[in-house]
Amino acid sequence: MRKIHVIGIGAGDPEQLTLQAVRALRETDVFFVLDKGEVKADLVQLRRDILRTHVPEGTYRVVEARDPERDRSAGGAAYSPAVGDWRSARADIYERLIAEELGEDERGAFLVWGDPALYDSTLGILEEVLARGAVAFDHDVIPGISSVSALAARHRTGLNRVARPVQITTGRRLAEGFPEGVDDVVVMLDAHQAFRAYADQDIDIYWGAYLGTPDEILDSGPLAEAGPRIERLRAEARARKGWIMDTYLLRRRRPEQ
Repeated sequence: MRKIHVIGIGAGDPEQLTLQAVRALRETDVFFVLDKGEVKADLVQLRRDILRTHVPEGTYRVVEARDPERDRSAGGAAYSPAVGDWRSARADIYERLIAEELGEDERGAFLVWGDPALYDSTLGILEEVLARGAVAFDHDVIPGISSVSALAARHRTGLNRVARPVQITTGRRLAEGFPEGVDDVVVMLDAHQAFRAYADQDIDIYWGAYLGTPDEILDSGPLAEAGPRIERLRAEARARKGWIMDTYLLRRRRPEQ
């Protein structure tokens, strides 16, 4: 039976791969890569750099396919259906790649930024492909260093404080309100800088963009002071590269602080 590795490759630094991930890379015959277009061509190049660093040349092949467009204008009740349509379109591509490009006795792999279990669609899409029943395969998951872990490490801080929870959410959810009963909130997928709504509160921010790559940018401090800097840095970086991936931790100061 065909075998698929879903490999977490960290936030961008080739040295963030685990030994388990490197072993899985070296077992793989075919790497499937979705091309997001010219603007994000460096994301494909980063994957190729990882392979060149860790896998002997000539022992594998790379198969690329164009990533389907997603309706990013959909909001409210239309958001979830739009994401579902995009995931099904990806499932069509995955199904074709596995059926046509992977031999019955070969191993394929999808390289996932950060960790496959955290805000990534690959596992759900593969489950959809299997449920269709047109192609059979076994698969395993190799965890990776997420952007959340990389962010905390780069700022030399923990994600939670003693006896207190930490919550991971999205910019879309943060815009609906600061989570109740939580003082430490990690925010991902925030295209609209939802942190601005809390600039008048006693909150610190730890922010990072392009974590683990040569373009990495970091900033931190009281939200009222650091927020405008981060907005400027973010706008400049997006204009320069055409895209941005960033993550941040909001930390409400407690009275004893």
